[in-house]
Parts: sequence; C-alpha cells; structure tokens
Amino acid sequence: MASTERKMKALVLTSPGTFEIRTVPVPKPEVGEVLCAIKAVAICGSDPEIIRGDLAGVWPPSYPFTPGHEWSGEIVELGPEVSGFAVGDRVSGEAHKGCGFCRNCLDGRYNLCENYGNLEAGHRHYGFTCRGAYAQYNVYSQKSIKKMPPEVSFREGALVDTAGVTLHCMELTGITAGGTVVIIGPGPIGLIAMRFAKALGAARVIVVGRKSRLDAARRLGADLVVDFEKEDPVQAVRATTGGLGVDEAFECSGAEGTFAQAVRMVRKGGRVGLMGVPTDKVVEKIPYKYIVHNEIAIFGSRANPNVSWKILKAISTGQVKVKDLITHVFPLEDFGEALDTFVNRKGGAIKVVIEPNGPETEVGEGRA
Repeated sequence: MASTERKMKALVLTSPGTFEIRTVPVPKPEVGEVLCAIKAVAICGSDPEIIRGDLAGVWPPSYPFTPGHEWSGEIVELGPEVSGFAVGDRVSGEAHKGCGFCRNCLDGRYNLCENYGNLEAGHRHYGFTCRGAYAQYNVYSQKSIKKMPPEVSFREGALVDTAGVTLHCMELTGITAGGTVVIIGPGPIGLIAMRFAKALGAARVIVVGRKSRLDAARRLGADLVVDFEKEDPVQAVRATTGGLGVDEAFECSGAEGTFAQAVRMVRKGGRVGLMGVPTDKVVEKIPYKYIVHNEIAIFGSRANPNVSWKILKAISTGQVKVKDLITHVFPLEDFGEALDTFVNRKGGAIKVVIEPNGPETEVGEGRA
C-alpha cells in the first residue's frame, strides 16, 4: 500500500492555543526526501510560543499545522534521487534546510537562507513554516538528517538539535583554553552549553540562574553558581576573577537585562555569545562605550548549521552527556500533559521527550 494511503497519529494545531491528536495521511517523500518514523521528539522552548499562536501567520503560517523540530527516528521509505541513505537507517534531524543557491546557503550558512519561508524555492524550516515532528511519520530532505552512531539512543538523538545550538554559538564565539566561562540561564541550552564549554577547553564554568534550574546546574557540573535573586550577578561573577572578568559569557535565557549583564561580565577583549531568543518586546540598553573601549566582541547565533555530526560523535563517545537532561518521557497521546510539565517545570522538568511510536526498545539505549 502506498504511503499516501496509510494513516498516522499527529498533533494538529487547529487554531491559536488549540490542538488535538488526529488521524491524518502519512506523507509521501518527494525528490531528495525520506520518510521517517519519528521515534523521539523533544519539546523546545519555542514550541509553547508556536502552540499559543504568538507568531501565528509566520510560525505557523496557517492552520491546521503540526509543529515539532527536535527529533530522531528511522528511515522507512526513500524518495527519488536519494543517495547515501537506506531504509532502516537511524537518523537525527535538523530544523533548517536552505534553498541551496542563495549567497548564504552557498557559504554554508543555510540557517540564514535568503529565501526563508519560500517553499517553492526549496527552503524548509521543519516544525515552523512546514510540517514538523509531533507525528508518527514525517518527510525530510536528505540534507537535513544525519546517521546516528549505534551508541546514541533515539531519546539522545532528539537532543542533537538543542546541543547543536550551543556548539554553533561556541564555534562563532570561541572558547579560551584554560579560561573561565559564564552561562546565564541554566535551561536545557544553558546546561548543555555548560558541558560543551568544558569539552572545548574551558577550565571553569560559572552558571547564573535561580531555583530548580540553578540546583540542576550545580548537580550537573557547574564549578560555581550564582543566584541572581540573592546577589548582583555581575559583581558576583567579576569577584570570582579578581575583578578582571570572564573570557566568554553566553546568554542562554533571552530575558530582559541579561545581554547587558553578559557584556559587563567579560574581561577586556572578552567575547559574548547570544544563544537565548528574546521576545520582540525586549530591547536591551547596553553599555555602548564600555563595549567600544574594551573591544568586546558580540556574536549573534541562530540554530545549528554544520554541527550535527560533531554532536553525534561527542555523545557517542561520552565527551558530552545529554541523557541525564531527559527528565520526562510521554506518548504522543499525552502531549497536553507533557507540554504542561515542560512549561511549568513540574517535577524538575528539563527536557521532555515525546515518543510518537511508543517506547524505545532496542538493546542499549545510549551511554549511561
């Protein structure tokens, strides 16, 4: 039976703030695409915004719509002209697929494709402008998937996207070998950034946050934590370096005021990387003169281009651990409860994973 005649379960947004689990047709892969059984998909911080309809008309462009972009799965069907992949391959996906011919795509910066949102030009932003992974099956360009080593579980594979955001920013910004890094915002991205900074050579990592997430940072490997509800974070961070400041600061929350704090935390000649995504209402007042006189370098960062294979290698060899960040797992049918758990951080939730096709059962679920 052709895949277009088969049915599957999928999360469907029917209007802003309203969703349901529906039975819908299984999509058919087109030229250069593969059909994947979605084995695990993690809830991202951008998903609640999309589900609420905060950016309706852009993310998603219309209703009904299926979101979800942090996923892993197994190839079950090949479209025409697919090369290098086979049915049965275990893969992890990326959200971005560029047009392939604009200036940025040709430079390898497909996350900044000049044809963003233009489906006819070949651009895809899975789970944002086109159908995503909260479903039993979905089609993806072969350019947007990477084979997973056998040591990486599907659940871990669903975190490759999140981990890639941290690595891309750190490759842009740089990490000083033997230096000190500060992470502002110990959410999932911040916690992985904490670990990647160490893997890339930082000698010490300071984490700024509060409450359960700060407790998690302390438990999961931070060298020093700063509770911004109890002390001034800039003064506290600079005090740990004898007043000189840290080598790199990474803003991972998108909260108002934290960009300026990051700038004030770095040493002369220091670097600031921006991973957190603020709302449009956040307009920062930054110390302009301080930046100029101290040659502070600032790097914006979007998504995770060209790093997925590095993430998979780091996870498979144990260089970077992500498995212990997965605190809750739900079936697709319980998406509402999963979303509530993630948004309200119930039970110390960090990463919440959905398994649309049931629990992972293969021998060995990744590194402990």
